[in-house]
Amino acid sequence: MDFLNGLRFPYPVEQWPIVAIVIAIAFTVHEFAHAYAAYKFGDPTAYRQGRVTLNPMAHLDVFGTILIFLAGFGWAKPVPVNRFHFRHPRLMGIVATAVGPLSNLLIALIGLILLVLVNQLGLDAASQGVQYAVILFFDILIRLNIVLFVFNLIPLPPLDGYRIIEDLLPNHLRAKLSQYEHWAIFAFLLMVFIPPIRKVTLEPIFSLTVDIYLILVRIVQFLFGFL
Repeated sequence: MDFLNGLRFPYPVEQWPIVAIVIAIAFTVHEFAHAYAAYKFGDPTAYRQGRVTLNPMAHLDVFGTILIFLAGFGWAKPVPVNRFHFRHPRLMGIVATAVGPLSNLLIALIGLILLVLVNQLGLDAASQGVQYAVILFFDILIRLNIVLFVFNLIPLPPLDGYRIIEDLLPNHLRAKLSQYEHWAIFAFLLMVFIPPIRKVTLEPIFSLTVDIYLILVRIVQFLFGFL
């Protein structure tokens, strides 16, 4: 364990149990949102594969989960969606895709609201250990879900942002875009795993998480007026 603590991870090793719980919540709700929306729009594909469920084991991807601990972001198993079952393929495709990242943003907002409520209801009466664990859980829950919201909206395959762009483009441009999809995936992997490239690509994008956090704080201030 001393060896692990000597390495540089986005989360300290002693926080990994809480991070694991947050990952299970964030990924499960994200993928469930995709699957449920597609199912309600008429596509039974995800339902038949057991993805319309809140069981984390149906959604967690081993490599994408490990990457959260190593890099601070990652992914779950993609939900299969067949847009040909949709009455309005483009519109419903955009909605079924967008609800995933939006669910992470909603979790972050709910987490912030719950943290405020817990504080108001007398967290000070608890022991220091309990206070630390509760605050740490909500802090990771809020911040990691904001990161996942931003990360998944990056317009590169296989992320949700790319699928939204696909559905927005005219058919002729969509066909041209698909020709370069494998190169875009390669570029995405370079951005994720090569630190100098990540520093000038993903890190500036992730800096938006601070602004989004502050926006959520203002929303809670508006709703409750006691922050």
